[in-house]
Amino acid sequence: MQILDAEKESRIWPLFRLGFRVFFLGGALFTCLAMLLWLLSLSGMAVLPGVRNPIWWHAHEMLFGFALAIVAGFVLTAMQNWTGIAGVRGWPLALVAGLWLLPRLLMPLRGELNPLVITLDLLWLPLVAAMLARPVLQVKQWRNLFFVPLLVLFTLLNALSYYAAFSGNWLLSERVFMTTVLALTGLIAVMGGRVIPFFTASATGTDKPVPLPWLEKLSLGSLWLGVPGWLLLPRTDGVNSALALLLLVAALANLVRLARWNNKLALNIPLLWVLHLGYLFIPLGLLALAAALLNWGIGVSLASHWLTTGVLGTVILGMVARVSLGHSGRPLKIGRSVVIAFALLILAALLRSLLPMLAPGMTLTAYHISALAWMSAFGLFSWVYWPILTRPRIDGRPG
Repeated sequence: MQILDAEKESRIWPLFRLGFRVFFLGGALFTCLAMLLWLLSLSGMAVLPGVRNPIWWHAHEMLFGFALAIVAGFVLTAMQNWTGIAGVRGWPLALVAGLWLLPRLLMPLRGELNPLVITLDLLWLPLVAAMLARPVLQVKQWRNLFFVPLLVLFTLLNALSYYAAFSGNWLLSERVFMTTVLALTGLIAVMGGRVIPFFTASATGTDKPVPLPWLEKLSLGSLWLGVPGWLLLPRTDGVNSALALLLLVAALANLVRLARWNNKLALNIPLLWVLHLGYLFIPLGLLALAAALLNWGIGVSLASHWLTTGVLGTVILGMVARVSLGHSGRPLKIGRSVVIAFALLILAALLRSLLPMLAPGMTLTAYHISALAWMSAFGLFSWVYWPILTRPRIDGRPG
């Protein structure tokens, strides 16, 4: 890895010394604010004066505002380890973070159809992709070039979501958002396969399970096939049945994949069990989506929250808690507050996904309690990790 000039590094505000700092903290704080606005909007308060469709805003901001901010922070940090080239820092990092933040702040006031909001929001992800592509191409590390077209895909989906909002086509909006959820789930499945078995083996002093090539191809391939399938295929009974079968295969394959990762060894280690439980929501969510396609008593919106609140929320919180410690030079140990945050987020996922299925009359209650639990979880993370993410590494190294 390149050695950075210590004096030059010291002149950079710690928040902008690596991508995980600003995007993890910014994403956590933003999701608390966005969920609060959503909760108040559900209660009938006019807290989104510029937004024409609050449901569109909620879905869009949880995916393109929150989840992809965490993805950006992760890849902008990880590329340093992947390539051995110093990560983006200083004013370039501040610029891309600002381009992410401005649409988040402007949209509630100016609305989802405002040209400035749309323009700014379509700029920041391509900039992240370019920042990632440069070092990856420089060292010819083709394996990690996967993230560049993926970020371009998310940009195209973002643009399509704005087109759907402009045209007032909610069915298209739902397709775009669900496609984005499946793509983010696919990304977590890819990264989960890389890090969850490794983290488990490293923390427990055991051997990492050897991946089965056929299982890796089946679990990831079937899931990724669902991404274009959900967006492009017509909604006929025959197509829905075929897509449901594909999601069923993906669910079972990912469940078998997870079962091979020594889950019992993670039971007493919160930084591990949160990732294992978060990954468990992948097969559960895919099964729920298959049931929705077959009209088996569950709608797409409810089914999607097994993946959004369950997978995206839980795995993201577990990953940012661990990565922030490792990249700030701290031991991989967490206190009770962070464990409570993990428990609150799993509670939020179960309430939002399961309670409306078991007791439809309590659906609105489930929304409110789940939102409060989500805000509490990421609020606790922000409180505990603020000094970690805004101060220099404790070991004096760059980053």
